[in-house]
Amino acid sequence: MKPRVFVSRFIPDAGLSLLEKKVSLKVWEGDRPPGKEDLLREAALSDGMIVIPGDPVDREVLAAGHSLKVISSYAVGYDSIDVKAATELGILVTNTPDVLTEATADLAFGLLLAAARRIAEGDRLVRSGGWNQWGPRFMLGKDVSGATLGIVGMGRIGHAVGRRARAFGMEIVYSSRRRDETAEKELGARFLELEALLLVSDFVSLHCPLTPATMGLIGERQLRSMKADSILINTSRGAVVSEEALVRALKEKWIAGAALDVFESEPLPGGHPFMQLDNVVLCPHLGSATIRTRDRMAVLAAENLLAAIEGRIPAHVVNPEVLSRN
Repeated sequence: MKPRVFVSRFIPDAGLSLLEKKVSLKVWEGDRPPGKEDLLREAALSDGMIVIPGDPVDREVLAAGHSLKVISSYAVGYDSIDVKAATELGILVTNTPDVLTEATADLAFGLLLAAARRIAEGDRLVRSGGWNQWGPRFMLGKDVSGATLGIVGMGRIGHAVGRRARAFGMEIVYSSRRRDETAEKELGARFLELEALLLVSDFVSLHCPLTPATMGLIGERQLRSMKADSILINTSRGAVVSEEALVRALKEKWIAGAALDVFESEPLPGGHPFMQLDNVVLCPHLGSATIRTRDRMAVLAAENLLAAIEGRIPAHVVNPEVLSRN
């Protein structure tokens, strides 16, 4: 019998077609994402699963998968997967780095420009019929060229954002778990501790993974330490920022603005305070949302899963400790 595989959303055909040839495939067809009970049921029947960020793949779900060999994340992030439990149970966890780096960096820099030059706010004004004048002080924004960009997390995406910033003549400072000599040499980036970075940056762009150490990394104290005319950009994970503190910061003008592609709860609940603020640009988690990138993610997620099921080493393993046991 073919191994059974469950895919929690309709990923692009580029990935599904690889799976259809080799496995007994079930793709979730519900209008809403699968819930915990759905994942428990599918895990119990599956040899492998492809899931997306937010799917609650906790210890209970993993333990239900008596034949489960691999959880393949259709993303770089895997914070909704209990990797520790997976490792203890001998289940590989894989992800899709590299292929979405450029697309996410494009979006991050696009959000930076949109917030700096008030593009979304201007669009709303024109559409509402409220544009009735032009003057020397009308909708003034913030210069990007020559400004200082603080990058929090100098990984693949942070480095790609730095390349874009350099093309705009920005000064680049960064904080990360460790110094990155390549970024310092290629981008002229200067390493600072987070507290110092927040003090000097005109724009702060977040590119760190969500871990216990980064949960709520940007809270009230950090926001109050930023420049009053600075702008925060987040394309990492929503919970890296305290939304409650950020709402206050935007309302009370601790900072000038924000541009967000990720949120603590997704989709963003109706009536969220962010929706009432003009100085925040909101995007529905579009970091990797280009046709080519999503196709490449689907292929890599499928290839990772097939390699694990077939006893080969996947290209991108989150918990390689499992491999040493086999």
